[in-house]
Amino acid sequence: MFQKVHFRLAVLCGSITAFILLVMSLGYLYISEQGLKESSFSSFQNDMNTLIANLEHQSVITHEWLTKMEDGGKYRIHITDNGIPFLFNERENEEEKQLFQEAWDAWENTQKTVYSGSYSDIYHTEFQFSPKKSGKSSYYACAAVAERNSGSLNVMILSPLDALSARIRRQRLLFFGLDILAVAALSFFAWHFTKRILKPLEENQKKQTQFIASASHELRTPLAVILSCASASGKAAGEQRTHFLDAIQSEGMRMSKLIDDMLLLTTADTGGWSIKAAPVEPDTLLLNLYEAFLPVAAEKNIALSITLPEEAVPTITGDKERITQVLSILLHNALSYTPQKGSVRLILACHGKNICFSVEDNGPGIPDAEKEQIFERFYRSDRSRSKKGHFGLGLCIASEIVHAHHGRILIKDTPGGGSTFMVLL
Repeated sequence: MFQKVHFRLAVLCGSITAFILLVMSLGYLYISEQGLKESSFSSFQNDMNTLIANLEHQSVITHEWLTKMEDGGKYRIHITDNGIPFLFNERENEEEKQLFQEAWDAWENTQKTVYSGSYSDIYHTEFQFSPKKSGKSSYYACAAVAERNSGSLNVMILSPLDALSARIRRQRLLFFGLDILAVAALSFFAWHFTKRILKPLEENQKKQTQFIASASHELRTPLAVILSCASASGKAAGEQRTHFLDAIQSEGMRMSKLIDDMLLLTTADTGGWSIKAAPVEPDTLLLNLYEAFLPVAAEKNIALSITLPEEAVPTITGDKERITQVLSILLHNALSYTPQKGSVRLILACHGKNICFSVEDNGPGIPDAEKEQIFERFYRSDRSRSKKGHFGLGLCIASEIVHAHHGRILIKDTPGGGSTFMVLL
């Protein structure tokens, strides 16, 4: 399922970003091309103003001067004097004659003229046209008409736009190549970005699946005992029946505790926990916990002690019941796994602005490979799986409560053997 979602989300993310990129690229390309065309046409107009001004001052128009004005093929000039072409134009072939004729026809269709403001009456118009018969290239054209005493002089100057078209094509190819690279980079980014986004969801689903499977397994065992005892109690009598009923009650209590723990974690997952923050005296809290667990420790023949700092301990802000619940879980685990004649110690220490609660035991300890896993749901080390009442949820609940208080819960080895759990608030 997540693979399909990953693929579709990556395609959606990549498509949207690629579409935005392409739209912006096309917009910028359009603006850039318009700027190139306007700049090119403006440069052509400036050149024509200079060329027409030079023409005005020519009393005799020679072949050498016309050749110089064509600037090595940059411009093509066609001149007629009273309708008669100059000898300079005899070099033109039929295609070129047709080209100039189409240019004059295009000029006649334009109604815009610009007066040069020079000594003689010369009118000239710059425009762009695309010949229909004599070629596919577009041209800038300048049509000039000079009224002289001897008649009229008509001048048509053409400048091919091949260089401008080639520049625009190169720019489009450059943008196209950059867009392909950008789309590829965006697709790569979208693929890994969406994968990173979905990874926590995928891990959460795996944890939920594992949680359901583990919960089902844990519930199946007491349920099997209850059903077995219920079936047997129907045929039993007297003390034997009482024994079966006591077993049913015991397993029912185990199931109730397990369900309560699971509901508590579900509430934590949905953010339903309400931390009732209030001033808490750490030393008083730890002393009350010590007194509450003294009978349990004595029953198991375990020495329970407490160590408090000599100086006054500042109060902390937190939920007293929740903090007590955390320490009760840690102390209950320590008393459960510490052998008889062992010792468990409660320690309170101040580290700057932090208060550190420690539960130290000299039990079997926890291997280094399992220290990062013991806070996972339903995780229990092999040596403790046979102990009833331990479902592997206590440390997970403790960790959730500590994190809700923006604190940390740590574990380290006790010198000489055993484990020490520390809660920093």
